Amino acid sequence: MSAPPNPPAHDTAQEPFLGTTKRLPEFNLTNKVVLVSGAARGLGLTQAEALLEAGATVYALDRLPEPSPEFHIIAERASKELGTSLSYREIDVRDVDKLNAIVEEIGSKHGRLDGLIAAAGIQQETTALEYTAEDANRMFSVNITGVFMTAQAVAKQMIKFGNGGSIVLIASMSGTVANRGLICSAYNASKAGVMQLARNLASEWGEYNIRVNTISPGYIVTAMVEELFKQYPERREDWPKQNMLQRLSKPGEYRGAAVFLISDASSFMTGSDLRMDGGHSAW
Repeated sequence: MSAPPNPPAHDTAQEPFLGTTKRLPEFNLTNKVVLVSGAARGLGLTQAEALLEAGATVYALDRLPEPSPEFHIIAERASKELGTSLSYREIDVRDVDKLNAIVEEIGSKHGRLDGLIAAAGIQQETTALEYTAEDANRMFSVNITGVFMTAQAVAKQMIKFGNGGSIVLIASMSGTVANRGLICSAYNASKAGVMQLARNLASEWGEYNIRVNTISPGYIVTAMVEELFKQYPERREDWPKQNMLQRLSKPGEYRGAAVFLISDASSFMTGSDLRMDGGHSAW
């Protein structure tokens, strides 16, 4: 039996594999325009970088007047190395009129809008007996209503351009289970609301070829969590013991999930939750 023919040689200097259709084309996001809320830093920014590496043009939305220093490094890399762009828009997702104006401006500029990762959210640890209505309403207004209005603004543009798209809402394992030793009833309730919101948006927008899914992360070591460990040092030891992998996750471990759900690799997936918690809630 003769040997199989050698694959054709590729000139990687002229057309690198990264961000092209050379490998796993269903993951390719070239010419796609994607918004990421809560992307000035942390998980949102990490996922935005993954989308850039897959070829997408990315807009980061966040309430901070200025994004983190890392943001500018990634934006420069996007322009110089990846042939795409990362742009920033300051917006509090509770300002619905401004939110819609920004999303419409982006859609009109490109003549399309293909994806959204809604990662904007807040957290507050307070016992249920001490939680005020004001604090609870603030939590829900950002984590549920803000996410809802962001998804709605993006969906309107997707419907206008008629290309469909993919919307990903960042939920949490805390939307499924109560966290042992973490006092955050309002936060957990908000993330359960995000999961149910996604299922209902998926049911309404499927006819427009708009998919809506959630990602439910487990504990992630971010700068904010590191500060929390200073206040509650026992959690650094206790939390890893609560999942099957016996460790905490890093923001980079959710990069692939972002690209998978925004891209055509998940083209028949909607109304679903992608739970990535190290087996925490599978005990």
